[in-house]
Amino acid sequence: MSVFSLENKTAIVTGGGSGIGRAIAKVFAQHGAYVYILEFNQENATQTLNEINSDGGQGDWRKCDVSNHKEVKSIIEDITSIRSVDILINNAGIAHVGNIEQTSEEDLDRIYEVNVKGVYNCIHGILPHFKSNKGGVIINMASIASAVGISDRFAYSMSKGAVLTMTYSVAKDYLSDNIRCNCISPARVHTPFVDGFIAKNYPGKEKEMFENLSKTQPIGRMGTPEEVANLALYLSSDAASFVTGTNFPIDGGFITLNG
Repeated sequence: MSVFSLENKTAIVTGGGSGIGRAIAKVFAQHGAYVYILEFNQENATQTLNEINSDGGQGDWRKCDVSNHKEVKSIIEDITSIRSVDILINNAGIAHVGNIEQTSEEDLDRIYEVNVKGVYNCIHGILPHFKSNKGGVIINMASIASAVGISDRFAYSMSKGAVLTMTYSVAKDYLSDNIRCNCISPARVHTPFVDGFIAKNYPGKEKEMFENLSKTQPIGRMGTPEEVANLALYLSSDAASFVTGTNFPIDGGFITLNG
């Protein structure tokens, strides 16, 4: 049995229908967890579940808009009435490109609703269950933009900075409840979102732009969703029982080696 086994544990993964969220859901299921995917896109969620099932794993999904407080509360109450939940992965998020002048009030509100309020809603919803169980694990998906300045990412950086500090606050406030809270801060990770962004903004120059974006990581490439998922696996396992209130960059040296 793996030292990172999640046997007999249940995890909720928001945004588990694609990219990093899909990789986390699959890796957790491979290591024994029953995985609930909270996802707005039914097709994506179904595809993830099919891949989990075909690999011998178990899971289910719920259609969920993480920005809707009442909906999130109701869904978490429903899930926890069926199974005891041990792990919450706050992965759902959206992006925005632009500096503050290029960020409308509507843009800012949209980013806040999903990336900040969505994390709040899910943590707020699961805490009574974790407190009743005398323990639980929360992993929030932050970003290198939480720690360093990234050009033309004003709203996104704002939201991920909030995720970082929410992580610290929750970790501090719930130490006595045996609830661990950490966050992961990826640099660029090769997901379908990256491919779509390049195709939309740099038509005809996809290969060149992919190489340029890859080279912004000192290690010379983008990360993979599976690499982020493996870090989330460690932090969610009993092997990380001494780890809380910490931000984990997974960035190919971006933060410390780009000077």
